Amino acid sequence: MAKQVTKDMLIGELVQVDPGIVPILMAAGMHCIGCPSAQGESLSEAAMVHGIDPDALEARINEYLALKG
Repeated sequence: MAKQVTKDMLIGELVQVDPGIVPILMAAGMHCIGCPSAQGESLSEAAMVHGIDPDALEARINEYLALKG
């Protein structure tokens, strides 16, 4: 079964699930992925700060993970 993420997961947790998620976040405009404060933010919180739809970003990450299997 492919891994899945939720928008309630912390950015630090997402990176642990798969480091390939970092380029997706950066392409969406989240360039501070390595910042200590970003590691403790949920995907939803970070998306809202950057004006990004958290549901769309969650879906994009899960599509990537599904393709990786």
